[in-house]
Amino acid sequence: MFDSYILIATGALVGGFVTGLAGFGTGLTALPFWLHAVPPVLAGPLVVVCSVIAQAQTLPAIWHAVDAKRVLPFIVGGLLGVPVGTLLLPHVSVTAFKMGVAILLVVYSGFFLLRRVPLHIHHGGRVADGFVGLCGGVLGGVAGLSGPLPTIWAGLRGWGKDAKRGVFQAFNLTVLTFALVSQALAGLMTAELGRLVLVALPGTLIGAYLGRRAYGRLDNARFERVVLVVLLIAGVALLLSALG
Repeated sequence: MFDSYILIATGALVGGFVTGLAGFGTGLTALPFWLHAVPPVLAGPLVVVCSVIAQAQTLPAIWHAVDAKRVLPFIVGGLLGVPVGTLLLPHVSVTAFKMGVAILLVVYSGFFLLRRVPLHIHHGGRVADGFVGLCGGVLGGVAGLSGPLPTIWAGLRGWGKDAKRGVFQAFNLTVLTFALVSQALAGLMTAELGRLVLVALPGTLIGAYLGRRAYGRLDNARFERVVLVVLLIAGVALLLSALG
């Protein structure tokens, strides 16, 4: 049990830092630790709770960059997708789920880290943004992984550092808060989960604070590279976890 708590606390610190730095990533970086300590039915809701805490802590510093018109299609799609993900949670194959997300992250981030010329997509408008939000909501309902798809899409849109962060932050906080309520109504918020949240809380708060401080020192190019590196590391970690 002590070893499990160490893994929970470590994952919370790492996940909190990455969320404070990039505006997303609690699930991506904490799940490889937490899935070694607790079953998915606990790890998923734990990601959601800690993500909401980290997002709420850092939102005031980035609030000026939140463009309601830009983020609204993502949020609407995400809110529609969360209940679907929540219903799928007890029936999802953890290995297949991790493998699919891991392959997507590794291929995308690896490609754009090596590519010299940026690739931007300007087609699709709000309909495409809403569809990406819908898919992100489903992943958020399943395992708190609402961030990867909107993150990838914002990068392809070619938005600047603060514009991307505003989308990540507003979308993730809204969708994951709804996911939290949805999972609570589904009976997934148990006393055992409450004990795990208490173990994870200090690391989440400290990590998010340190990550937000580091974010302020990044320019647009460095922020984009940090996001890609985070996605790559998370993808590799998830892949190794699935294969193990």
